[in-house]
Amino acid sequence: MNMSHEEEEEENNLSLSKFESMLKTNKVFFFDSEEFEDIVLHYMDTGRINLAKKALRLGLEQHPKSTGLKLVHVEILIYDDKIEQAEKILNEIALLEPTNEEVFIQRANICSKRDQHEKAIEHLREALRYTDDEADIYSMIGMEYLFMDNLELAKDNFILCLENDEEDYSALYNVVYCFDFLDQNQEAVEYLENFIDKNPYSEVAWHQLGRQFYALKNYEKAVWAFDYACLIDEGFLGAFLEKAKSLEKLKRYQEAIDCYNITIELDDPTSFAFLRIGKCYEKLGNNEQALNFYLKTVHEDPLLDKAWLAITDFYISQKNYQKSLYYINKAIGIDGENPLYWRRYANINQYLNFFEEAEEGYRKAFENGDVELDNFLCWSDVLYVLGEVSGAFEILNQAKELYPNESEILYRIVGLYYNIDEEFNAIEALNLALLTDFHKNYILKDLFPHVWESENVQKIIKNHNI
Repeated sequence: MNMSHEEEEEENNLSLSKFESMLKTNKVFFFDSEEFEDIVLHYMDTGRINLAKKALRLGLEQHPKSTGLKLVHVEILIYDDKIEQAEKILNEIALLEPTNEEVFIQRANICSKRDQHEKAIEHLREALRYTDDEADIYSMIGMEYLFMDNLELAKDNFILCLENDEEDYSALYNVVYCFDFLDQNQEAVEYLENFIDKNPYSEVAWHQLGRQFYALKNYEKAVWAFDYACLIDEGFLGAFLEKAKSLEKLKRYQEAIDCYNITIELDDPTSFAFLRIGKCYEKLGNNEQALNFYLKTVHEDPLLDKAWLAITDFYISQKNYQKSLYYINKAIGIDGENPLYWRRYANINQYLNFFEEAEEGYRKAFENGDVELDNFLCWSDVLYVLGEVSGAFEILNQAKELYPNESEILYRIVGLYYNIDEEFNAIEALNLALLTDFHKNYILKDLFPHVWESENVQKIIKNHNI
């Protein structure tokens, strides 16, 4: 019988293989207590709790006094939320071994489960007095401070962890996470540069340094840092991707394309890489290749809205509105609740003077969550063109609730009031619009030329311009 990949992995480990064999044959083999600990922890780490419990039971039968196995038992009890039972065993161990660091660590785990993070930290500080592995304890203290949202102290403890174990990459990621959360990008750069001075071949540190330079918009330096990460680890997908993004920011589009192509060679092609390559080709003016990669993107991920919008916008930029309408309709067919699709659908129909379809698009965009100012403005403009003045008013009043002092709304309201001969309200709205943003009075000229040309309106505008 062919063995599964997992079984092959377990065969590589003598103890695990022997234990599996024992379970299959019902024979009882002898293992020393440390072997049992490793077996139980292996099953816990791989999520096979029933096997972990079985191994623990057999282990305790063979080694009933083993402190290590009792501590593993405590871990399983904590996992099962049997906290009181776990505490009872811990108290028994503490009486026999008062300086056993694991007792303090497990007590900290219990406190952490109860959201008593300050108490957990006290236990971990006790563990520090007796441990040979300070790095792990500092990392645990850091995590407790993270749970308490104390990012500064979390960062300090992850840094202490790295001082004791420079290869603890999860601690390095956590340090950088804290710097990021605290908006301390420049401080992160200084920390990472010092770390790299001591660990020049740490591709993770170079990659994180590149990310900080990118956040600081120093794209030249970002490329430089990502380059080192890629040189140290030629299969570092994330570093190649972020180097490509930085090259795009520097408008070095062909180099960015080359970098994205490396990511495609390293792993299965991603829709993100195809989309970015398409964007780069479009920037280079190579429309044929741009379209080719946009089509590859939607083939790879038919639900990626950015890809459908890229194809639609590509055809809009070519003024090929029929083609862009075809593609946005395909996108809506895939996801009819995407407000971005409906907004584009409305824009294209407005270009083509299909005002009823455009009105439907803006309405559907709103119904699916689009409350951007532009959507309200375009929607009201289309309703006005269709002669639905009361509908246009309704939309602008809705917009006004979200954007109370927006001159683009106010000037449109002026035009609509004049259309229904409510001159008093129109003048009041015009004075408010001119006070809010005098320079946008061109909206009246563009959308309501007959209102703009009115003597009274010109007089009010001139008075405001004095």
